[in-house]
Amino acid sequence: MATREELEALPTPELYDRATKRAKHHADVRFFWRLLQAMPAAEASVGHLEQAEDDVQSIYGHINDLKTAREGEVAENLRPIYIDYLEKHSKG
Repeated sequence: MATREELEALPTPELYDRATKRAKHHADVRFFWRLLQAMPAAEASVGHLEQAEDDVQSIYGHINDLKTAREGEVAENLRPIYIDYLEKHSKG
């Protein structure tokens, strides 16, 4: 079980991999829905305004964004979601 400090020290791609692996294994649709809801704001905060606007308009855009939620500036803005999720589910 990882502590919050240990999770904070991990690179974002590792956080993404751990969180999505756990969510897939447990069929945790709520995690993916939360991630999809956060994507437009994360994109807009790094200047991807057109992409964020498109995502608000299209569920396909959201699903496609999960491919880019692992690395880059947008992924960095999603770190708190990964950390909170992993921390919550590392407690027995």
